[in-house]
Amino acid sequence: MNLIKNHKWIAALTLALLMSLGICIYSLAKVSGGGAPDTGAGMGQRGGEGASFRSGERSVFPGNRNGSQAAGQQNGWAGGLQSAASAGDSGATDGSEQEQDGGAGSGQQSGAAGGSQNAASGGKDSSGQGQDGGSSGSGFTRPSGINGGGFGGGATRGGFGSDGQYGTALAVYAALFAGLLGAAFYYAKAGRLRVNESRRGLLIGLLLAAGLCLKLAAAPWISGYRGDIRFFTTWAQTAANGLGSFYENSSSDYPPLYIYILYATGKIVTLPQIEPFFLTLIKLPSIIADAVTAGLLYKAASRYLRFETTFLIAGFYMFNPAVLINATFWGQVDSFFTMIVVLSVLAMTRRKLGWAALFLTLAILMKPQGIIYSPVLLFALIRTGKPGPWLKAAAIAAVTTVIAALPFSSGKSPLWLYQLYSGTVNEYPYASVNAFNLFGLMGANYEDSSSTFLLFSYHVWGLIFIVAATLLSGWCYLRSRSAAFASLSALLLISGVFTFSSSMHERYLFPAAALALLAYAFFKDKRLLWMAFGFSATILLNTYAVYYGYTSRDGHVGFLLFFSALINIALCILLVKVMLDWSRQPNAISLEAALLPERL
Repeated sequence: MNLIKNHKWIAALTLALLMSLGICIYSLAKVSGGGAPDTGAGMGQRGGEGASFRSGERSVFPGNRNGSQAAGQQNGWAGGLQSAASAGDSGATDGSEQEQDGGAGSGQQSGAAGGSQNAASGGKDSSGQGQDGGSSGSGFTRPSGINGGGFGGGATRGGFGSDGQYGTALAVYAALFAGLLGAAFYYAKAGRLRVNESRRGLLIGLLLAAGLCLKLAAAPWISGYRGDIRFFTTWAQTAANGLGSFYENSSSDYPPLYIYILYATGKIVTLPQIEPFFLTLIKLPSIIADAVTAGLLYKAASRYLRFETTFLIAGFYMFNPAVLINATFWGQVDSFFTMIVVLSVLAMTRRKLGWAALFLTLAILMKPQGIIYSPVLLFALIRTGKPGPWLKAAAIAAVTTVIAALPFSSGKSPLWLYQLYSGTVNEYPYASVNAFNLFGLMGANYEDSSSTFLLFSYHVWGLIFIVAATLLSGWCYLRSRSAAFASLSALLLISGVFTFSSSMHERYLFPAAALALLAYAFFKDKRLLWMAFGFSATILLNTYAVYYGYTSRDGHVGFLLFFSALINIALCILLVKVMLDWSRQPNAISLEAALLPERL
């Protein structure tokens, strides 16, 4: 009994891990036995998951440019899906932005043939531009509701959106999580939460392992955003057939990095024993990335904060509903991208600029949004005042890019990667694409970005705000003389660009929650902790609204959009105040000195 009393935290978390592991094993066993619910129409799925990856069955995969449209049309949703497959990153990473006129997600064959014929040739030209009416990317438009409208049930089975399940459960979980987390931080602040354990690394490991098992247990039973899951299905199968011809044989405009993950997924799922777990495999990299990012935040915070606070930070991120809905529910890859961004920013705070250049390049090679963080590295290089770090960072970035792109480059123009990025960046020329930000608040969701507002177009206003955020971020960074300021600069860039720029999608703000926690670890400013809570709330609300079909493209400003956009604007203003305050702090030099001894 004394042993249990002395190690009660370890005993409790061990019990939690065993229970979550048992739930995970039971869940996966049910999937293997065919007990999981059907997650999509026409995918040849077994046990509610996966898709047939056997050789010679490519025709069942939508979105390929290989003349397989006829077989795809028979699946009901294939016409709209093949048309959507040409929409690239905004369609793949933001499948929420896509539904065909006349109800592509309805599962009816009527109206599908046109979209399927359009997509048979890829749906876009070599530059990545859409062919339908000049609309870049998609070749179709969405009806008033993303999933057809309605509360959590707007998406029909076989449509592009979610199946509308577990919305109430997720909302209840989010409310309970917020209450428990608030109470835990309150007791930690009051000194009433004590963890008297010497093996603290073991505690964190048990916590993250339990969270990982619970997410893996839930992953097979949540169908995800159907359009995106089908894109990943197609791309994984196409990548497994050969990386050299991937971009010719698929409609993907994802940069090369994550294609390697899909390649491995496509190879693994060809095994008959693994095939039923395809949906879990699609979600697995991001679920693992959640745990890794939580561990990185704990590691960064452990040098400056009490263990109780660092324990809560790790738990906050791992069990955050805003993080949960992205990977475990939606099936998206923003968690993996965020992990790389956090690694890059951490390297900058330790003045390991070579590592920072490596991770930042990997982030850009995964999503074009990684470019948003590149000014932070430039600020760090400017602070060195030496040419050596510039040359080293440039060499690392160039070599990393060549190595990542080389397997895909056979027979292509030397500028193929640039053309891929330019096509992706120009994919959706709208003021807002379901983002709960300034332009969404103004009723400009899906408004053409070339439309004039006051003196300039939405696009020009967005560029003005980007330049302003970059200049302000750099001025505060250089003024502070602290390498730790990289975390604040990165947070301002992503939150400022999302909140005030055009062409933003609902999930682009996702890294802000992790970056706010990272900044709090360095500066111990309670305002940053409130930002972590606030950004998590708006990320959840924005993603929830799109996933469950609450948003529309008719300019209507609902309560969720109004409330979340105002919070995002207020948090950006508060962040600027925090950065101005800390850039004047004389103890910033000592903070930098404290960072230097730690190795990456």
